This record gives sequence, structure tokens and C-alpha cells, in this order.
Amino acid sequence: MRRSIVAGLTLFLVVASAAGVFAQRRGWFRGPVDAPIDKAPPYDGKFTFARLKFSTSPGGYYYYGLPAWAHGYVPIPQRGENSRSEDDLSKILKAVTDMNIHLDGTKVVDVGDPELFEYPVTYATEAGFMELSDKDVANLRDYLLKGGFIIFDDFRAPNDWEPFAENMRRIFPNEQLVQLDINHPIFHSFFDIKTLDFQQAYDRGGPAQFWGLFPNNDHSKPLRLIANFNNDVSQYWQWSDTGFAPVDLSNEAYKLGVNYIIYGLTH
Repeated sequence: MRRSIVAGLTLFLVVASAAGVFAQRRGWFRGPVDAPIDKAPPYDGKFTFARLKFSTSPGGYYYYGLPAWAHGYVPIPQRGENSRSEDDLSKILKAVTDMNIHLDGTKVVDVGDPELFEYPVTYATEAGFMELSDKDVANLRDYLLKGGFIIFDDFRAPNDWEPFAENMRRIFPNEQLVQLDINHPIFHSFFDIKTLDFQQAYDRGGPAQFWGLFPNNDHSKPLRLIANFNNDVSQYWQWSDTGFAPVDLSNEAYKLGVNYIIYGLTH
């Protein structure tokens, strides 16, 4: 009798666990949903964190149905998320620098919108699912030529790199993406980062890499952009107060984010 009760309980737990996993996956892979966009702070000279909004290619709605650009912008309570990744980074920037920063909101700006030029540093997530029209390509090219700086984050091997690289070739056909090493000034623009061995909380198909694009392939010139490949730096901004992300890893992610913003504003 005792064995049958234990066996029955074990079977129940296995079934319940499988049901829980299935339910979670249903949450992850449900159909596309709209991402609500909050009103941005006034354009008044203070630094405002700006996130790029773009069309999402097929497959990019896997995370709770959200479009790829909105991952980290729309918190998912089921995942323990209670804030936006950019909100948390903005608070850190305010705390450790003398920057005059909006903490009352952030900006979502479309890649094809002329308003993009009001924001010298912008951020884009899930770059492997970014679809760009010819108008988008032209607008991003002009933005980067005029000194704008883009942080690309959260894309991984093996399928995300080529769509991203192809978009960069459309924007600058004669410039090649280059993997950066620890000696590049972006990793020392505020914090002195010691290593690029950025540990991930889960497997991304390879080690974290950092890539850049230089004007006319001249490595002595300022970067046009930085791309965190096999990487998701902003995830650790958002998870830093949840107890899920290790403190040391969150600290390194914040250091990278601060350095990116400072570099983008000063080069």
C-alpha cells in the first residue's frame, strides 16, 4: 500500500511538472500581442534613454507574444520582472555620473522616424529579428553618419547573426563588422572593464562577443555601434533586483551599459 501511494505521488508530481512547463511554454510562444508604449518625457536637453522600434521578422514574437524590439521594455510578471531594463540603467547612470537624466520615463522611437535624430544614443534588442525597409535603412544610415550611436543587444548563434549582418551591409555596404577586444576605448570610457568573458545565465550557443563598425573601416575612428552577440547585457539590468541574477554579473552588465552611453555621448 505504501509503495503504491509513493508511486502515485511520484506520477502526480511528474505530470504536474510537465503541465507547468507546458503552460509556461504556451505563455512564451503565444501569438503576437501589442506592446503598449508609454508617453516619453519632454524633449528638453536632459538625457533620455531611447529604444529603437522596428518591424519584427517571423519567429520574433516568441517571448510572450511581444515584438522583438519590446523584450525588456514590457515587464513580464511571470518572469519576476517588475521594471524595464532601461529604467534600471538610467538610475545607475544618475547615481554614478553627473549626467542630467530623465528618470520619469524613456523613449521608444521608430527606426524610420526623423525624431530619431533627437537621441544621440539608442538601444535595440533582438537584432536578429529586425526587419528594415529601404526607408528605415536610409534613416539609420543618416543617423549614424551624423554621429548617432546604437547599442545592439540580445541576439545569439546560430541563426541571428546573418540577418543582423545583412542589415548592416545594407546600411554601410563597404564597412565590415569587427570583433572588439578588451583594449578598445569603449571598455574604458568610464569604468575600467578587465575582461570580456561575460558569463551568461544560460547557454547562447557560444561565448559572449562584442562587435563594432568603424567609419570606412578605420579603427582609429569612433565606433558607429556596438553589438552584444551571444549576449544579453540588458537582461541583467532588468533582473538585478529580482534575486535571480548574480550580483557580480549584474554589476558587470551595468558597467558595460554605463560605458556604452558615455562613449556614445563623447565620441
